[in-house]
Amino acid sequence: MQSTATTDFTGVAETALWTLYHRAAEAARKDTVLPDPQAARLVRELDFPFRQRLGPARPWVAQTLALRALAFDGVVRAFLSTHPEGTVIALGEGLETTFWRVDNGQVRWVSVDLADPLALRTRVLPHGRRQCHVPCDISRDPDSRWTELVDPSQGVLVTAQGLLMYLDAARVHQLIAACAETFPGGAMVFDTVSRRFSARCRTGGKGPGGYRLPPMPWGMDADGHRTLQTVHPAITEIRDVPLPVGRGLTGHVVSRAATLPVLRSNRPLITSLRFRAAV
Repeated sequence: MQSTATTDFTGVAETALWTLYHRAAEAARKDTVLPDPQAARLVRELDFPFRQRLGPARPWVAQTLALRALAFDGVVRAFLSTHPEGTVIALGEGLETTFWRVDNGQVRWVSVDLADPLALRTRVLPHGRRQCHVPCDISRDPDSRWTELVDPSQGVLVTAQGLLMYLDAARVHQLIAACAETFPGGAMVFDTVSRRFSARCRTGGKGPGGYRLPPMPWGMDADGHRTLQTVHPAITEIRDVPLPVGRGLTGHVVSRAATLPVLRSNRPLITSLRFRAAV
């Protein structure tokens, strides 16, 4: 039975359906790198013409996006190993299903997103007492009321998967600084595209698999860590989060991109930040 929830998104909001579509395609494989039954269910049930609108799911794109999700899962699990009752704030979560892959029965989960994608998420995914949904436009300053709804006493991890590249650099830095200021002792993890890929998207170039991604104003290469260090004095650690080793040639190439000269300076990054604890 298909869901009657509205799914007629465009622009940045539509990318939530694009990533869901590819995660579900990867999850359907017997040798999948990311079992994701919730994603598979949603693609079966949502009233959205995935193939007609987004084209065929490309296996290499599906695996790459799944490995990205798996890397984020690993950061969340590491956080929960030391803060089992901590809070994860998932910015721009869309239809990501991390919660059901990492839930330890204690974590508190705050999903922050635009009103329409969040309304869809509320309708089509399970919702429990440890989950909180906050409609908010992260791209706007000072729209940060979500920071006031979090109890930081048990630890906070802020995640931004597939989000920050759609903001401009000034807003990205404001957002990171707000997290460092508001959640002392906390952490943040986010992914970025390269500066070259950002420029390509701004001029209308097609993205992975031929899908025309919305403009991505912000890109960052590995040398961008120096700039991040200046965003807020509470940032005490900046490190790369490597992708797990995947399946076949694609899985090995994307996980070793940092060591390959042709990809080293033109690759997506996952970056982890730690914030100094309050004195």
